[in-house]
Amino acid sequence: MVTIPEYYEGKNVLITGATGFMGKVLLEKLLRSCPGIKAAYVLVRHKAGHAPQARIADMINCKLFDRVRDEQPDFAEKIVAVNSDLTLPELDLSTEDQETLADCINVVFHCAATIRFNEPLKDAMQLNVLATQKMVALAHRMKHLEVFLHVSTAYANCDRTLIEEVVYPPPVDYKKLIDSLEWMDEKLVSAMTPGLIGKRPNTYTYTKAMAEYLVQQECGNLNVAIIRPSIVGASWKEPFPGWIDNFNGPSGIFIAAGKGILRTMRASNNAVADLVPVDVVINTTLAAAWYSGSQRHTRPKSILVYNCTTGGINPFHWGEVEYHVISTFKRNPLEQAFRRPNVNLTTNHLINQYWIAVSHKAPAFLYDLCLRMTGREPRVLYKHDLQDQPLRAGFQAPQC
Repeated sequence: MVTIPEYYEGKNVLITGATGFMGKVLLEKLLRSCPGIKAAYVLVRHKAGHAPQARIADMINCKLFDRVRDEQPDFAEKIVAVNSDLTLPELDLSTEDQETLADCINVVFHCAATIRFNEPLKDAMQLNVLATQKMVALAHRMKHLEVFLHVSTAYANCDRTLIEEVVYPPPVDYKKLIDSLEWMDEKLVSAMTPGLIGKRPNTYTYTKAMAEYLVQQECGNLNVAIIRPSIVGASWKEPFPGWIDNFNGPSGIFIAAGKGILRTMRASNNAVADLVPVDVVINTTLAAAWYSGSQRHTRPKSILVYNCTTGGINPFHWGEVEYHVISTFKRNPLEQAFRRPNVNLTTNHLINQYWIAVSHKAPAFLYDLCLRMTGREPRVLYKHDLQDQPLRAGFQAPQC
């Protein structure tokens, strides 16, 4: 077998979601570790008046790309920004761009998705399912495509006790659901959502499961692989330890705890916090595409699924997370902390609600009252979300 850098040498790669957390790391790792790559095409939409080329230029100036900039000063010449919007018909690609991609792309990494847990079902379907359907349709037109890699989540099938590396059929026919959502108004969809998602906790996991099944059903003769990472956190080693660019997921929880804002979570100390570093996920993703692409002529025709998790081999429990987070911030306090960090985990709903009222809502109310009295806008106490779960001081703690 050829090595991973040898496989990507001379190839054109297409990446969706390249401006997102995982997409940035994927782009950096690909350019740095596979210097022979011909070009990396990235689908980017206009945002806040910034053209795709300008957004990419701003992105690659961040610290994440310092290492590849030192090793390959001309790396940016291999990045081709393509104007696109995944929510629009034909991905809002011009005829010329469609033809270019169809003629030259060898590998597709479909990373784009909404990761908001409380996204309305209609929006989640648009971004996670319909956009995937459009990408698969575009892939069918690619004359030299060797592998289509779809990034999913380990929690797509979290309603199951055992999750194997196979694609499971969703409880609802995705085609019928897509047709129904076209004519339903928001209120009707919102009322139907709990019944549709069933035992799954949110629209994110529901639509990611549906996207997996769509890929399986519509891939035809495409060579497809699916990656399922668990809770993706800061980098472990590459391009340097601890890199992260957002407060989503575990990072937001840790910072909120360190600031003294988050004081209670409904969670079990013994539950596994399946945290996986982003560079581990990206290494797995690139290796999966390499294996599927280089072995496409010799292995049986099937979709390869990879569960990229840590809980089975190296379990880390929420009780341990609590201890390490709090002890770390006590040794190294954050600037402008709201109060001394301290978090209590409990599985009891009533106890959790009590501490929310005492440790979250009451201090937030008093702080906002002080802001009002001094003529400033209140900014701490938020309204309840759709599931009537309070957003405590700007952060919504998950129930683990």
